Amino acid sequence: MLTGLHFLLTYTCNWECDHCFVFGSPKAKGTFTIAQIREVLAEAKKTGTVESVCFEGGEPFLYYAVMLEGIRLAAEAGFSAGIVTNTYWARADEDARLWLAPLVRAGLGSLTVSDDSLHFGDVEETPAKRAIRAAEALGIRASAIAVEEPCVVTGDSGGEELSSGVMFRGRAIEKLSEGLPRRPAGEFTECPHEDLADPGRVHLDCYGNVLLCQGLSMGNMWKTPLSELVAAYDPQEHPVVGPLVRGGPAGLAREYGIETEDGYVDACHMCYEVRKALVDRFPEYLAPRQLYGLE
Repeated sequence: MLTGLHFLLTYTCNWECDHCFVFGSPKAKGTFTIAQIREVLAEAKKTGTVESVCFEGGEPFLYYAVMLEGIRLAAEAGFSAGIVTNTYWARADEDARLWLAPLVRAGLGSLTVSDDSLHFGDVEETPAKRAIRAAEALGIRASAIAVEEPCVVTGDSGGEELSSGVMFRGRAIEKLSEGLPRRPAGEFTECPHEDLADPGRVHLDCYGNVLLCQGLSMGNMWKTPLSELVAAYDPQEHPVVGPLVRGGPAGLAREYGIETEDGYVDACHMCYEVRKALVDRFPEYLAPRQLYGLE
């Protein structure tokens, strides 16, 4: 049952992190208009199941006015509203409160921040910590996402294994996977992270993609209204989701005869590479192309 919508308000970001699976950067294109947000919220009401919306990116604070109005409209429609941010704007405690106060008045209920060495290095007093203090002072929930840097550890059997904490999607495959231990393609027979058969939340972008996972779309909500698209979703009939549900990345490769590599860092790595090989075959469902580093 779909209960959450996550707006990728913009793919643009002031940073260009190596681990970003949406290829966010100052050069990345694609930002919602307020009219598009209004349309999506109306469709969300029609589903009868959506309870919450979240604004993220890229970096949503780069389009502050649109984000602010989006929060107000979401709260007005009865949805709980949250934001995910890299907190570049929290340069001091007082500044952080100034940024957040209008959003809280508009109906913001929660703030999730990135706070790890991949974003800030070894700095102890990070902008994220200032943002959390400001959010708590204003009476809203705040939490941090911490992504580990990929590293090799010794497993129980004595062999080398990849530590948990990083999913190898998007730019992370290009920037962070070199030299890491790999496993045979045949081992990846399921998706360990997303419930593709019964998604509880989806990500939406301004191009209309309803993303079950970054680069894997249920369909296009500008072609088929969101409420209708969700109601008609049949994972087994979806040309990419079906094989993934039945056999994971290995099943997807087998279904379409995709030649696989000797090994992959994790299931996300293999899934991403197999899907990338199928982008031109299924452009409506493997979109947008920029999430595969192709534009």
